[in-house]
Amino acid sequence: MKTHILFIAILFFFSCQKAEKEQITTESTDSEWQVLFNGKDLTGWTPKIHHHEVGDNYANTFRVEEGAIAVNYDGYGGFEDRFGHLFYEKPFSRFHLVWEYRFTEQFLESAPSYTFRNSGVMFHSQAPETILKEQDWPISVEYQMLAEEKEGEPRPTGNMCSPGTDVVFEGKIDERHCINSSSPTFQWDEWVKAELIVYEDSIVHHLVNGDTVLTYSFPQIGGGVANRFDPAVKVDGTPLKSGYIGLQSEGQGVLFRNIRIREL
Repeated sequence: MKTHILFIAILFFFSCQKAEKEQITTESTDSEWQVLFNGKDLTGWTPKIHHHEVGDNYANTFRVEEGAIAVNYDGYGGFEDRFGHLFYEKPFSRFHLVWEYRFTEQFLESAPSYTFRNSGVMFHSQAPETILKEQDWPISVEYQMLAEEKEGEPRPTGNMCSPGTDVVFEGKIDERHCINSSSPTFQWDEWVKAELIVYEDSIVHHLVNGDTVLTYSFPQIGGGVANRFDPAVKVDGTPLKSGYIGLQSEGQGVLFRNIRIREL
């Protein structure tokens, strides 16, 4: 076991060195950015909401308001665990994703309390058409977005959560569902710039307002949290080299804008 852990740590070190060199190279060249959201409608995006079939945008959960993708629950009665995601139409493998977000005042009291001022962006996700109607979370990795909950209490954003997945952090597979970043705490109504730099199944960087706040490596299928999935999709230990990007809805109102990507 010690030899195995040491081997992983050595791999982690060299992947970090390689990724840092790649990052410098990509940032010093003029790469073409692709706009994922046109600011007018949801062309290119597909919803998948728990208890509903793929493509059913229940109660108009995802909509466009003033040039932003809005997550809104004004058509809901109770939340009833309708965790949702809005997926972009194509998968990505090596990429630099940028977006801006802020929360709204809307929160469904019937949603789980941990979802207050909480949302996220999923990546390396399974394809939306493979998510079963009663599957609660897509097998994916999440860039978690949080805002202040209680005045004066730290609550970093840009964290990592892992529904149905595992990652290597600080040289070993980390069994925690979520790993906190080093970011400061933001107010709910602040626009925050978020970034993901992903090199297949090698290394992942989370950035907040231009600063790197979390780095980990070797995303792979494994772990818990996701439920009622197709067993053929969840083969633990499978490296996550690519997947879909999804914007989250889980009871808290949130806005997404200026969503762009460049492939590395």
